[in-house]
Amino acid sequence: MRDYGYSEKGQQGSLSDFHLWKRILQFSAPYWLGLTFAVCISILITWATLTLPYLVQTAIDNYITASLISTDERIAGLTRTTMLYGFLIFGVFLASFCQILVLEWVGQSVMHTVRQRLFHHLLHLDLVFFNSNPTGRLVTRLTNDIQNMNEMFTSVIVTLFNDLLRLAGILVLLFWMNPRLAAVLSLFVPLALLITIFFARLARERFRAIRTQLAKLNSFLSETLSGISIIQLFGRQETNRLTFEDLSEGYLQKTLRQIKLFGTFMPLTEFMSSAAIAVILWYGGGEVLQQRLTLGELVAFISYMRLFFQPLRELAQKYSVVQSAMASAERIFQLLDTKSVITQPSQPARLKKTEGKLEFDNLCFGYEKNSPILRNVSLSLFPGQTVALVGTTGSGKTTIVNLLLRFYDPQAGTIRIDDTDIGTLDLQELRTIVGVILQDVFILQDTLFANIVMDTGCSREQIQAILDQTGMNRFVDRLPSGLDTIIGDGGMELSTGEKQLLSFARVLCRNPAILVLDEATAAIDTESENILEQAIADSFKGRTSLVIAHRLSTIKRADHIVVMAHGKIIEQGSHEELLKRDGHYALLVAMDLQNE
Repeated sequence: MRDYGYSEKGQQGSLSDFHLWKRILQFSAPYWLGLTFAVCISILITWATLTLPYLVQTAIDNYITASLISTDERIAGLTRTTMLYGFLIFGVFLASFCQILVLEWVGQSVMHTVRQRLFHHLLHLDLVFFNSNPTGRLVTRLTNDIQNMNEMFTSVIVTLFNDLLRLAGILVLLFWMNPRLAAVLSLFVPLALLITIFFARLARERFRAIRTQLAKLNSFLSETLSGISIIQLFGRQETNRLTFEDLSEGYLQKTLRQIKLFGTFMPLTEFMSSAAIAVILWYGGGEVLQQRLTLGELVAFISYMRLFFQPLRELAQKYSVVQSAMASAERIFQLLDTKSVITQPSQPARLKKTEGKLEFDNLCFGYEKNSPILRNVSLSLFPGQTVALVGTTGSGKTTIVNLLLRFYDPQAGTIRIDDTDIGTLDLQELRTIVGVILQDVFILQDTLFANIVMDTGCSREQIQAILDQTGMNRFVDRLPSGLDTIIGDGGMELSTGEKQLLSFARVLCRNPAILVLDEATAAIDTESENILEQAIADSFKGRTSLVIAHRLSTIKRADHIVVMAHGKIIEQGSHEELLKRDGHYALLVAMDLQNE
């Protein structure tokens, strides 16, 4: 069955627990004061909790069963003991409240730091990484996996220390109160620990299975809802319903297995607790009758044994949380350790003034080994020249654009701008020099002005000048609020042609020396095309342009036409020259005219 973008295969065991803890603590280091405070509060809570049974023992032995003092003294003593008992309970409540606040603050702060670091890291990874890592898996890293680590901080690290401290404290107190009875009860300790560890390991495996199945379910839901129009168009509702039913059934069965496990473990723990109390009543009762143990000590023993088994019941769950968090931490740190294949030069070259000369020299490239897309492609564009790339789908046209923008690096050959290898240029500078208008346009949920300006800092006057120069002001003037119209989700929806006009204005705002149009007019209406045709004609002047297009009207405007097939350049020349040759280009033109 598909994993729908999520899989944990190969993720276990590649990083040691020591290494993981070390890196987790590095993220926690800025908050050491909060963690220290939480540990100190844990010690106070443990001390107060273990004092409560002792106060009950004091109340019984010193006041309730004491016949040598007066009734008034006994009542007064009970009152003082009760008030102290109530004070400790309130103190435990207040300390627990403060501890939860501190732990939540530490956990959320650490996770905020991890989330920001991870998201920043993802933004700077190259397309090679994203092509091999489905979106569902990456979203899971930023959400579920980070939340798992947060649970470890808020509900495990300090509270686990608290529980272990409580267990140790109870054993010490029991041996201090009555070594013989404590020795009998200590027989339950190794048995309880063995059962807890056994069930914790089973719980870890089943908990991981639940998380993996849930991730598959969520990924499939995301895939289905994002492509609902295609599903309805091709009538796949029943197929998707059955797939979802299968994934949901798998999640149900894995959850039920976990429930059965804890349904066995919890009663077994309660059984051991009850058996221990039965032993206390039998053996301890005999000790009381023989006056070797007081009634208060017997009651305290019972209370301590109840306290002893309480953290054991929680250890299995906390152990599962720790293991799940460690698995999540491993995946997060593996992602943080992933290096981009496309690297920034340590000392980037600087182009003082970009003329716009562009050279492709013997480019060889394939997205996969032994599957070349480009084969020894060489092409030169002179400053101010417009070159059109034509060819059937899969001939390598868009791949050339990807290499020019350094989304990928060629396996062989070089690309130069003004005789400078683009591999030596700063990536951000390169992508400012080269402006690309794609067929698919990303829209921000913001104003039209913000969508055009992006990160360039252009003023409203500069944007208006670009719109007037290219004739795109006719498109803007039709909008309800002009440049201040909200577009995207929750705002006005733009047509395909209007999105292309927006994309064109966005690129011109950066004033690139080299302009690339990748199928920019492939799917727009006639009116938008007329506006875009004027914008293209005005923008090509004095600017080196590389045009990938199928439409004859756009191709004919080029100074030079390059025909590609199977990753090679097979023809070059002007429109008229290529038609006279009656070769591959003439065939493409004939097909274009026939389609019109």
